[in-house]
Amino acid sequence: MDQPNPDQAAWLDTPQQLDDWLADLPPEHPVGMDSEFERVTTFHAIPGLMQLAAAGEVALVEPGAAEGSGVLRKLLEDADRSKHLYAMSEDIELFRDWLGVRVRGALDLQLAAAFAGHGMSVGYARLVESCLGVALGKGETRSDWLARPLSDAQLYYAVADVHYLRPLHEQLMEQVAARGFQEALAEESRTWCERQSVADAPESYYLRLTGAWRLRPGNQAVLRALCTWREHRCRELDRPRGRVIEDRLLIRLAEAVPRSRKALAAIEDMPSGVVRREGDALLAVISEVVEGPEQSLEPIPAPLTRSEKNHYRNVRRILAEQAESLDLPLELIASRRYLEPAVRTGLREGRLPDLLTQGWRGRALAPRREELEACFHE
Repeated sequence: MDQPNPDQAAWLDTPQQLDDWLADLPPEHPVGMDSEFERVTTFHAIPGLMQLAAAGEVALVEPGAAEGSGVLRKLLEDADRSKHLYAMSEDIELFRDWLGVRVRGALDLQLAAAFAGHGMSVGYARLVESCLGVALGKGETRSDWLARPLSDAQLYYAVADVHYLRPLHEQLMEQVAARGFQEALAEESRTWCERQSVADAPESYYLRLTGAWRLRPGNQAVLRALCTWREHRCRELDRPRGRVIEDRLLIRLAEAVPRSRKALAAIEDMPSGVVRREGDALLAVISEVVEGPEQSLEPIPAPLTRSEKNHYRNVRRILAEQAESLDLPLELIASRRYLEPAVRTGLREGRLPDLLTQGWRGRALAPRREELEACFHE
């Protein structure tokens, strides 16, 4: 098998060069994609490099060239143009925030590996070695991708990340087809792509803070407002959430509901710098909730009750048995993140939740349908 050769890769640093390179590609050829970025001191990822591979060619694309390329944006949004990525969630998110596009037509080869029987979330280097017999080494994942010039090791790593996508795709798709999961893979890739292409609403961040479920509704309303304020503030400053104010401190603020700088500064572990920089804004947010009209609020989900846990375990046992019979990872069929709320909803409504009845999951679980339904009709 050909080895990655950075010397043969096209280095594209203007939008016109990228537009021309893409225009020369045969439209029937899928495009392999990857991206390198930094996100340490910023809220949004800072793109460092984009890699493309198609028709036996590789291009290394400077961020400025990608930003100015209308052809690239059209390609990313074209549902009929196949695009192959590996562990694509962060790439899709980057393209969403950086280029302002909703990616369509993308196939995640890490998902393909799961449907092909290689396990869930297997790493790229490991899969390349097991499928293609090529050892890539540890790579340059922690390199500074914003620095120029890139080192020889970085260039090799960047090219290798897309060089093997096509042979991986060919082998994995043969395995997926032999197992009858082509439609399931396409559906799941589409779902993941759609999910990452839409940013979470700032107003919903508080729901992630599951440890705050014990707060009373009024305090949860304060927490929602504080989290919403921080989401906007992080975007304004382009700083990570924890660099503005940590989650645990937002929860303590929502518990204590301070109404003065003195009370704010008295919050346990509250940094003086936060009080100095953001104190007035935090107090204004709290005052607006406390003094304003009561608003509807989705409560933070509480942990499953003992009864719900028992039902959850029964459902999960059935899913695990069916996953084993299909040689699929249980996490692929139903991760805990989605299964727990689905079970709770199903018990409340007295029916099998949509997660377990729709699309490829519904087909895969059809042999156990009666057993699953019984879990929600006891």
